[in-house]
Amino acid sequence: MSNQAVKVAFIGLGVMGFPMAGYLQQKGYAVSVYNRTASKSAKWVEHYQGEAAATPAAAASGASLVFVCVGNDDDVRSVVYGEHGVLASMQAGAVLIDHTTASADLARELAMACAKQQLGFLDAPVSGGQAGAEKGILTVMVGGEPAAYTKAETAMQSYARCVKLLGPAGNGQLAKMVNQICIAGVVQGLAEALNFAQNAGLDGAAVVEVISQGAASSWQMQNRSLTMLAGEYDFGFAVDWMRKDLSIALNEARKNGSHLPLTALVDQFYSEVQQLGGGRWDTSSLLARLKR
Repeated sequence: MSNQAVKVAFIGLGVMGFPMAGYLQQKGYAVSVYNRTASKSAKWVEHYQGEAAATPAAAASGASLVFVCVGNDDDVRSVVYGEHGVLASMQAGAVLIDHTTASADLARELAMACAKQQLGFLDAPVSGGQAGAEKGILTVMVGGEPAAYTKAETAMQSYARCVKLLGPAGNGQLAKMVNQICIAGVVQGLAEALNFAQNAGLDGAAVVEVISQGAASSWQMQNRSLTMLAGEYDFGFAVDWMRKDLSIALNEARKNGSHLPLTALVDQFYSEVQQLGGGRWDTSSLLARLKR
């Protein structure tokens, strides 16, 4: 069966969802989109063709795969449940894929709700930020049943370079928490290092050029160090969203007995960045609080 014969729905056209839905359309899927702000849906249709729907349920009607990429747990529930939610129109055998970074509890809740309607469900948060979505090179961490994963894997590969099933519902969200915990520590270390280099009178860019070839290298160093040194923080995932993600991870840690002292500390540092007016700056802005 060609992709043209497969109808899919995409709910949520933010900085991530807009290009992700676009890649599905470009790969030949018949895409129907919904966004709370209708003008965003109209802009997407103008750019990619496809069609816009007036409600999540209308977008999902007749779709084999329904993708959701919104803000948080409550946002997901608002487009999934109720007479206008996607569950109201999805047909048995279809699969709901939630790309939102949300709680593992929500993922398990949605898996149960879908099972009652003979639907598949995958919690599939992504990593790679806006740039990764626009380039179609996201990483997708997936929880759910293998049968549902098999139905959705090829479609998710439209905008990802790595898609992996990591176990039952909730495991995708748990893996995303691991991802965010790692990022928090790495960015804070890089911010401190760059601040130290500048205070010591070193040429920060020259130092990075050298140490990025060794064991200290990281994606953050390779992609964010020079913009950090320039005080430019408009390149990716916003501080407001990072704090939301870290809150989810810290709450989960309290449940499973994990100790996350560094993560909790960096979360507080991000709150200071927010107080500086940097809620929409990207996560590399941890350097800004050190330069106050």
